[in-house]
Amino acid sequence: MKDTQIILGIDPGTLVMGYGLISVNKSNVSLIEMGVLQLSKHKDHAERLHLIFKKMESLIAIHKPVAVAIEAPFFGKNVQSMLKLGRAQGVAIAAAMMSGLHATEYAPRKIKQSITGRGNATKEQVLKMLTHTLNIVEDIRFMDATDAVAVALCHHYQHRTAVLKTESAPKTRAKKNNSWASFVATNPERVK
Repeated sequence: MKDTQIILGIDPGTLVMGYGLISVNKSNVSLIEMGVLQLSKHKDHAERLHLIFKKMESLIAIHKPVAVAIEAPFFGKNVQSMLKLGRAQGVAIAAAMMSGLHATEYAPRKIKQSITGRGNATKEQVLKMLTHTLNIVEDIRFMDATDAVAVALCHHYQHRTAVLKTESAPKTRAKKNNSWASFVATNPERVK
């Protein structure tokens, strides 16, 4: 494993796609960049998908992430919206794959749980925790950008937790502990 790794988080959308890049090393996690790709002025859906692909290619070429994390679509009632969102997500995943990267999906509830400790946290609570954890001082205009940063940070927490569990796993299978104390023990840097 390299000393510093970059993770690209994506909040897919057909009107606004959020992206966030974090840098991770053994002692620090920091924000590199976050932003949005605004697609609403482009009426043709195929053109929007093309722009998503090009933005992904650009972000990957510039920042050279080792991983791409993407928010899985939530299930809504509007089938057409779900199909369009699925296409946007698919294009983002395809762009990652074309660059030799694996894209890992995370459900919105999993992301919120990973960032705040609560799966039903609000976007504002997620933003507050991100601001605290990553020392974000810039003006946030689009929650899509911070959602993407949350996806990237979630991936880091999930990957780091998996590595820690593998390294410290006892030979016998231990009972799963979902307590707050267990969360704090696994994520000490998130407690201030």
